[in-house]
Amino acid sequence: MAEPADLNPTIVERLYGEALALADEARGAFDLSGRLETASLDDDLARIALSCEALRTTTRMMHAIAWLLNHRAFFAGELSAFQLRRYGRLPPAQPEAEPDRLDLLSPALAELIGRTCRFYARIERLDAAWRERFAMHPAAIHRLRDRLGQAVAAL
Repeated sequence: MAEPADLNPTIVERLYGEALALADEARGAFDLSGRLETASLDDDLARIALSCEALRTTTRMMHAIAWLLNHRAFFAGELSAFQLRRYGRLPPAQPEAEPDRLDLLSPALAELIGRTCRFYARIERLDAAWRERFAMHPAAIHRLRDRLGQAVAAL
């Protein structure tokens, strides 16, 4: 498997533009006016589903945008690497939508929710790869010593 590319300003800027467009699309899609015409018999359940998914989706996108803004600030020299590692953490992903709730929403809205989930997963992978660069890994000699210790203990 190829080594992942380092996070750079070009990647961050493109993702930031994509995030803004996706967040704006989500904002427009979750406007309550006229979105319940495909609801089931119980409009209250549809409204609850719409509210829950709107909150999850917008929270997901705002977390992604905040992460991207922190990286933009780092590349602009406004944050140090230490500050970015300390304060630029990506929060855990929002829970996935319940299938019963998604069924109450229009297919286009369900597809938009899926796109925001996939976008957030991309940001999570970038964040994990970026943080891996700063993880403390034992030196080769320590790993060899540990393996030898395990081999001797197994005898």
